[in-house]
Amino acid sequence: MERRLAGTLGHMPMRPCGVVFPSAASCMLPLDVPTESAAVSFHPTTARALGIEIGDLTPGPANTLADVAGVAVGHETLSYGGVQTGVTAVRFHGGNPFRDKLPAAAHVLNGFGKSIGLLQIDELGVLETPVVLTNTLSVGTAATALVRHMLDITPEIGATTGTVNPVVMECNDGSWLNDIRGFHVEERHVRAALESACSDVVQGNVGAGTGMSCYGLAGGIGSASRRVRVSRYDYTLGVLTLCNMGRLPDLRIDGRPVGAALAARIAAEAAPPETGSIIVLIATDAPFDSRQLHRIATRAGAGIGRTGSHLGSGSGDIALAVSTAETIPHVPGKTKVMTRRTLHEDAIDRFFRATIEATEEAILNALLAAEPRTGHEGRSRRALGEFAKLLTG
Repeated sequence: MERRLAGTLGHMPMRPCGVVFPSAASCMLPLDVPTESAAVSFHPTTARALGIEIGDLTPGPANTLADVAGVAVGHETLSYGGVQTGVTAVRFHGGNPFRDKLPAAAHVLNGFGKSIGLLQIDELGVLETPVVLTNTLSVGTAATALVRHMLDITPEIGATTGTVNPVVMECNDGSWLNDIRGFHVEERHVRAALESACSDVVQGNVGAGTGMSCYGLAGGIGSASRRVRVSRYDYTLGVLTLCNMGRLPDLRIDGRPVGAALAARIAAEAAPPETGSIIVLIATDAPFDSRQLHRIATRAGAGIGRTGSHLGSGSGDIALAVSTAETIPHVPGKTKVMTRRTLHEDAIDRFFRATIEATEEAILNALLAAEPRTGHEGRSRRALGEFAKLLTG
């Protein structure tokens, strides 16, 4: 579900839970976008709707992260004038994530980032909170809100047991569209995103993706999934990306170098060095331990690279992989010996492929679902959906 704040902080209309694209009226381009854009209509879409099928594996029914049972995504969108930011919250199961933790692993592709909570995941191999995505300077606020949320639902934290490890990940939306110095994200926005989480994933420049730029265009949230069969068992792997990286001349779609032609068509300024970021969240219902999940997380880099990014020096590129197959209790039962299932390494290649394909497609879906946007100091971003007809030619 997405909650959008438009006009003032006090106005919070609700969108229905589902993949929601803007109405025809809201697709009108800002007045300060170059006049050539008026001749190109905006059609928000997905890669598959354009006939672009990434890879060989079959997607899940919704082709989103939430195809993995129990996963839910919520957004809180702040979009008015120079404020173009927000929060996205991801719950990986419907229970209490502190009492019943999930195997997890993170992989840092390029570490120019300010995410928190990854150190303990690296040490213990478990996730014990939802994951919150937001802008770089709102990480502290989001972490405080996430801790308060966990204290509310888990009274024993910090009282009769240890403290909690909040996981907050970020990209910098202040480099172009958002007034990041204004600290517009508040704790209530984080709570709203957590409370609105559901299985229908809204994509594009919503939630944490509101003010993000991807390949010099409007970026944001994208998602995709793949089905993987092992022996007689069917599993799902889903990906959600927060996209804020890349140079337009480098953009590739299903192997085709389309970025240079697009840059020339819209008379883009000289492309700056790549300094953006991308966060990749991966969930699967296949039984993997933390070591195996780290191997899966590393493959997100191949999916990112297939869209044209070279993971620039100033880019914060991080992948987090989670298995929902079995929980790990915070408090052991009568015995401290646990018996757990994991897939054999001989089966993991299929999940590597699923991660690469779903990551690539999620990035494209973020670009294709994003609306043209004008933000801080009148700066604008065009949308890839404006040029949808050019992508399939």
